[in-house]
Amino acid sequence: MTAKITLIREQFSRQEQEIYSSSDFTVISFKYASGIEALKIVNSRGYVTVLPYYGQMIWDAEFDGHNLKMENMFSQPKRGENIVDTYGCFAFHSGLRRNGCPSPEDDHVLHGEMPCAEMDHAWLLIDGETLAVTGSVEYVKGFGDHYCAQPLVRLRAASAQFDIEMNVTNLSSMPMPLQYMCHMNYTYIPGATFRQNLPGSALKLRETVPAHVHPTPQWLHYTQQLRERTQGLTDLNESEFYDPEIVFFADNLAQYVDNAEFFMLSPQGHRFVTRFSTAQFNYATRWILHNGDQKVAAFILPATCRPEGYLAAKEKGTLLMLSPGESRHFSVTTGVV
Repeated sequence: MTAKITLIREQFSRQEQEIYSSSDFTVISFKYASGIEALKIVNSRGYVTVLPYYGQMIWDAEFDGHNLKMENMFSQPKRGENIVDTYGCFAFHSGLRRNGCPSPEDDHVLHGEMPCAEMDHAWLLIDGETLAVTGSVEYVKGFGDHYCAQPLVRLRAASAQFDIEMNVTNLSSMPMPLQYMCHMNYTYIPGATFRQNLPGSALKLRETVPAHVHPTPQWLHYTQQLRERTQGLTDLNESEFYDPEIVFFADNLAQYVDNAEFFMLSPQGHRFVTRFSTAQFNYATRWILHNGDQKVAAFILPATCRPEGYLAAKEKGTLLMLSPGESRHFSVTTGVV
C-alpha cells in the first residue's frame, strides 16, 4: 500500500525539521537563505536534496561517501528565470516544450521552461522499501500550449542508486511539441574512464558551435584530433583541453540496445552508472567541461532529441508530438554501483 504525505510551503523554514522517519528513510525539510525550499531524503547509503517547489531539481546527491554533483560557483540555489541563474544543481529537467541550446532564431531560453518551474503541488510517496518525492505543475498560456508535468525522484532502502522520472500530459485540444532531457551534472573525476553497452563510435563530436561557446586555437586543434579518434573521448586525462566544453551526441540509440547502460569508472575504484530505455530516450549527450569555475563530467544525458534547440529538432524531424490528452513517461536510474 502506498502512503501519501502532502507537503505545504509552511513546513519549510531556515531551521531543519524532520518530517518523516522510519528504519529505512529520514526526510528533513529546510529552506536555504535564498528562500528556496528543500527536502533532504536520507537512506543508509546517502542522500539526495530535492527542491520540491523549484522545478523539483536535485540540488545535491551523495552516496557511499561520494558526492555526485559538479564543481560550480553556487553555494545555494538562487531564484531565476532560467537554469543559468542557478547552475549549481546535480540534476534538472530540461524541456518540455523547448529544450537545449537555442539558436539565434529560437524563441526560448537555455534548456526551456521546466528547470526553474514554480511547482503547484508537492508530496511524498512511501511504498514498502521505496520513498519518492513528486509533484505537479500546470503550464498554460492563452493561445498556446497547456500541459501538466509530474517529476519524481525515488530512493530505495539501502541502495546507492535512485530513479529520476518525468510524466507529461497534454491538456490542450491541440497537438503539443515535446522535447525532454534528464540533465545530470556529474562530478569531474581526473583519470576516470567511460564505458557503455553500445559502441564508442556511436558518440559523435558536436559539429556546431553554440553562442555560449567561444573557441580558442588550442580547442579547435584538440577537437580536430578528437574527430580523428574512432572511439572519441574515453577517459578524462586531458583537462587542459576541456574549456570550452567538449560535447558528443549519440543518435538513434535503439538501433544498438533496448536498455542503455553508461558508466564512469574512477581510478579509486567506485563507479557511477546511468540506465534508461532507448524506447523512451533515443538520443543522448556527453558533456565535459573543466575550468577554474566549473568542473563537470556529464557522462551521459538521456534525451528525446539533440539539445540544439526547438528549430533544429523540428528541422531534423526529432520533435515528439503529444496528441490531445496523451501522456509520455520517462525514467532514468542513476547513482553509485
